[in-house]
Amino acid sequence: MFDIFSGQHILILLAVLLIVVGPKDLPRLMRIMGQWAGKARAMANEFKKSFDDMARQEELDKLRQELEALRQTNLTVSEDAQRVAEADLPAEQPQGGEPRAGEYQIKGAPADAAAPAPVSTEGTPPAAVGSPAP
Repeated sequence: MFDIFSGQHILILLAVLLIVVGPKDLPRLMRIMGQWAGKARAMANEFKKSFDDMARQEELDKLRQELEALRQTNLTVSEDAQRVAEADLPAEQPQGGEPRAGEYQIKGAPADAAAPAPVSTEGTPPAAVGSPAP
């Protein structure tokens, strides 16, 4: 993490510790320092884990809010669809001449003449059917 200790620095530090502490107590001192380092690492890992948990919890809260918003939108859409399905549409076309939902009307034609009437060809000679008028 920090490159402040090179190989030479560590050798000098060990030599000073050997002189100050003595060869008899040096292994015990190293063990104690190792335990302290382990405790410091454990605390740092616990600290990092708590921040990760808080971030994860915040993400879950955001996802819950988005899910709730989607549920509300879905309920609103389904309620609107249910209202449309339950609505009583008039059996007759409105007086304004506008077609009901789902019906089509030819532009310019009156509401009553939306479908063309069948053409009767009875009583006319076969040559006259389909020939242009003189």
